[in-house]
Amino acid sequence: MGDDRDKILVVHFFRSDAGNEPVRDWLQGLSREDKKIIGEDIKTVELGWPIGMPVCKSLGNGILEVRSNVTGGRIARTLFCIDRGLMILLHGFIKKTRKTSKSDLELARKRKRRLESG
Repeated sequence: MGDDRDKILVVHFFRSDAGNEPVRDWLQGLSREDKKIIGEDIKTVELGWPIGMPVCKSLGNGILEVRSNVTGGRIARTLFCIDRGLMILLHGFIKKTRKTSKSDLELARKRKRRLESG
């Protein structure tokens, strides 16, 4: 990627107790084009923090989303939190409904709580 000193935030993937990185796994399952789009949107947040709409939006309680328009007219969201200058990617998904589902948001909150307690 580039030099981390140029970034306002540095991206880290949330890691489960088992050592899995769910957002990295999700990204690896996407097409090359979708990965590129989402990666560029995440980089925009890294380099431009603080940044708002249309790329980034707060969902409350310290959870934010990177908003990406991917191929096929689909919409992707990468949920994250900020912890000591790190942009921790908590959860990623392709939206199926207009509003972010409660289960997607709750999963990100659960992962954030685990970070805070660890």
